[in-house]
Amino acid sequence: MIKISNRVMINENEIEWQFIRSSGAGGQHLNKVSTAAQLIFDIKQSSLPEFYQQKLLTKSDHRITKSGKIIIKCQQTRSQDDNRQQALSQFIALVASAGIVEKRRIATKPTKGSQQRRLEGKKQRGQTKSLRQQKNQY
Repeated sequence: MIKISNRVMINENEIEWQFIRSSGAGGQHLNKVSTAAQLIFDIKQSSLPEFYQQKLLTKSDHRITKSGKIIIKCQQTRSQDDNRQQALSQFIALVASAGIVEKRRIATKPTKGSQQRRLEGKKQRGQTKSLRQQKNQY
């Protein structure tokens, strides 16, 4: 079981792993070894709670395909295990970010004290402005 948050766990069998050749520049020996780890996770077929599934499917992230799969490829090191761990940590962070609910600020009416302070500030600025104008006239 992979722990995403205190309430959400994912069965490891739901994650499909592929080890493929690293792409890009490199020596001829590096390209012959399958070092890049690719994690594939089907959101729709998973045991994730409905809330997480909906948030992930509507999230705009290049790692989430239109068909509802998360594909994360890691090829930064030559070790398959290190790349696998890095892909897994990216996956956990992505799924955990879907569970964060943004707090909405509750609109409140201004208090009498804050209204009074605002008016006093306005009044003082008006007095300062009129003094400057009088000074500029002479």
